[in-house]
Parts: sequence; C-alpha cells; structure tokens
Amino acid sequence: MKKKINKKLVTKIGFIVAYVIGLNVIQASNVFAAEDPLNVINNLSTFIYGLIRAVGMIILAFGVVQIGMSLKSHDPSQRAQGFWALAGGVVVTFTKEIINLITGG
Repeated sequence: MKKKINKKLVTKIGFIVAYVIGLNVIQASNVFAAEDPLNVINNLSTFIYGLIRAVGMIILAFGVVQIGMSLKSHDPSQRAQGFWALAGGVVVTFTKEIINLITGG
C-alpha cells in the first residue's frame, strides 16, 4: 500500500529550506572603506552605466528582430514600432556618451 504524500508539509519544508539557504547566502560580511571615496562613486557610476548599456543593447536587438519580422510579414505598423525600438535602443545604449556631449565632460 502506497503512502500518500502530504503536499502542504512538503511545501512548508521546501520554504524552510529555501529560507535557511537564503539566510546563508545573504549573510553580512565585512565591508572595508576605500581610501578614495571619489573612486568608489566613479566605480558605481561605471557599473550603473554598464547596466544601462546592457538594457539598451537588449532593446536594440529587440528592435532589429521586430524590423526583420515586419519585413517578412509586410506589416508597416510593426515596422514602425521596430524602428522606434531601434532608435530607443541606440539612445539608451549610448546614454553615457550623450550625457558627456551635453555636459562637455
């Protein structure tokens, strides 16, 4: 005779295991201050611009795919949306350079 598995108990045990693993992964660790605080801000700025560039490349790729699909299906509205996504992706990808051109820095 097969024993029936209690799904609620298995779910609770799963949440407890995930919680304990999560606590171990997110433990506090020692963070030492850098000698130059301006260097820390520059590193953070570089990291954020890198994330923005990655999102811009994804939007850019999506625009290219959408334009390609619109050419295959002969859909002008999808083609227009693809060009808008392509233009937006270019702007987002080159945000740092655009801001540097505007501010002169």
